[in-house]
Amino acid sequence: MLKTNKMVKILFVPIAIFFLFFLIVPLLYMFWQSLKKGNRITIQNYMEALQSMEIREAFINSFQVSFAAALITTCLAFALAYALHFTTMNRAVKKLVHVGITLPMLLPTITYGFVLIYTFGNQGIVTKLFGQPIVTIYGFNGLLIGYVLYTLPVAFILMQNSMQYIDKRFLLVSMLMHDKPSRRFYHTVFRPMIGTIGGAFILTFILSFTDFGIPASVGGSYKVIATELYQAMLGSIVRFEQGAVISVLMLVPAVLGIVMLTVLDRFNFQYKHVSHSELVVHRLRDRAFTVFSLICVSSILIIFSTMFIVPFTKGYPYNFSFTFEHVQNVLAEKNLTKVYLNSLIVAFFTAVLGVCIAFVSALVNVRTPLRGRKTLDFASMVTNTVPGMVLGLSYLFFFNGSSLKGTFLIIIAYAVVHFFTTPYLMAKNSLQKMDPTWEVTGELLKDSWVQTVVRVILPNIKPTIFQMFSYYFLNAMVTVSGVIFLVSTKTMLVSTRIKELQHFAKYTDIFVLSIFILCTNLIVKLGCDYITTTKEKVKELE
Repeated sequence: MLKTNKMVKILFVPIAIFFLFFLIVPLLYMFWQSLKKGNRITIQNYMEALQSMEIREAFINSFQVSFAAALITTCLAFALAYALHFTTMNRAVKKLVHVGITLPMLLPTITYGFVLIYTFGNQGIVTKLFGQPIVTIYGFNGLLIGYVLYTLPVAFILMQNSMQYIDKRFLLVSMLMHDKPSRRFYHTVFRPMIGTIGGAFILTFILSFTDFGIPASVGGSYKVIATELYQAMLGSIVRFEQGAVISVLMLVPAVLGIVMLTVLDRFNFQYKHVSHSELVVHRLRDRAFTVFSLICVSSILIIFSTMFIVPFTKGYPYNFSFTFEHVQNVLAEKNLTKVYLNSLIVAFFTAVLGVCIAFVSALVNVRTPLRGRKTLDFASMVTNTVPGMVLGLSYLFFFNGSSLKGTFLIIIAYAVVHFFTTPYLMAKNSLQKMDPTWEVTGELLKDSWVQTVVRVILPNIKPTIFQMFSYYFLNAMVTVSGVIFLVSTKTMLVSTRIKELQHFAKYTDIFVLSIFILCTNLIVKLGCDYITTTKEKVKELE
C-alpha cells in the first residue's frame, strides 16, 4: 500500500507542476500585467478600456454576432440530431449527415473565411450561378455564416450524443395516451434535452465570441473583440497593458457560462434503463427531415467545394482549365513544406504528451484515494473556459525573454493545456465504468499497482486512448487563435502560415495547405476510428 501511494504521488506531482507552470501562473501573471501602469498598480487600464469607444463597440459587435450564431447553430444542431435519432430517415442519409456536418472540424477556422469569399464573393461560385452577389460576405453576414459553420459540428455532436440516451418508450406511451404532438415532443424529447441545449448554446456562444480565424479573413470593418486583441498585441503599435485588459475582459463570458451551466445542470436527469424501441414511421415528417438534412449537408459541401476547385484551375474565375501547377509550386517551396512538417511535429507530440497527461490525470483522480486529486477537475474546468487567444497571450507575457520563447515546446505545452478537458473527460468516464476491484485483485495476486494498470486497465481503455490521440492531433493541426502569439520563423505552423499568406493574397496556396491539413486529419481520424471499432468488435466477441 505504501509503495502504491508513493508511485501515485510520483505521477501526480509532475502533472500538478505542469498545470501550475503552464496554466495557473501565466494567467495570474497576465492579470498582474493588466493592473500595471508604468511602475504603478492601478485599475486605470480597465477604466480606459471601458471608456474606449472602439473596445466597447467591439464587445457589443462580438456579443451580437455570437448570440445570433449560437441561436441559429443550436436550432440547426437540435433539428439534425432529432433527424438522426427520432425519424426513420434512410440509414445512408443519416451516415452522410453525420460525416458531412462534422467535416469543417478538420480545417482551421481561418480557412472558412477564404472559402466563403470564393463562394459568395463577387467572383464566387454561387454569385456566378445567380448572376449577382446574394449576400455581402464581409462584416456581420460573413462572421455569422462562418461562426455557424465553425460551431455546428461541436453543437451537433453534443446533441446527438445526448439524444441516444433518451428512452424512446415514452414516445409510444405518449401516443397511446393520445397526447397532442406538441405536448408529446416537449415531454419526451425537448424536456430531457434542456440541459444539453443550454450547454450547446453557451459553448457555441463562447467559441464564436473568442474566435480569431474567421474575423481575420471576413471581418472587414466590423470590429470584434478578438481582432482588437490581435491589433493590441501584434499591430503596428504594441499596447501590452491594453492587450492584458482585453484578455481578462474576454474571460467574462466564460465565467457567466460556468454559472449558467451550473443552473442548467438541475434539468439533467438519467433513465434507469434506455430502451431502443422501434420508431413509428411518419412519411411526411421523415421526408421533411430528409430534405432539411440534405440541404444542410449540401450547403456545407458546396461552400467547401471551392477549396478543391480553385487550386486545380489555371486562373480562377476566368480560366477553369485543370492543372497541378499550383500544387507543384507549393511543394517546390521549401518554406511551405517545412511549415507543414512543423505542424505534423507539433500535432504528433501534442497528441502523445496530451494523451499521457490526460490519461494519468484521470487515472489518479478515479482509481486512487490520493488527497488533492480533485484539483485535476479544477484544471479541467479552467482549461475548458479560458479562450485560446487569452491562454496564448498569457504565455507571451510570462515566457517572454525565456529560453522557451519561440520553441516547439511552448506551442506543444499550449496545445496540451488548451485541449485538455475533452480527452481528460473521455478517460475519466471510461475509467469510472471499469470494475473498481481490479486493483484489489491485483494486490492479492502480488501485482504492483503499476502492473495492474499496464496489464489490466490499459488494454481495456485502448479504444478511448486512440480517440484521445485523434482529438488532440486534429485540434493541434487546425488551431490558430493562441499559437499566433507563440510561433517564430522557425516554428511557423500551417494554420499561422495561412494568416501570413493572406497579406500577400496567395489564396491558391492557402487552399493547397488547407487540403494538406484536411487529408492529414482525415487519415488520422479514419485510422483511429478503424482501430477503435476493430478493438470494440473483438471485445464484444470475447
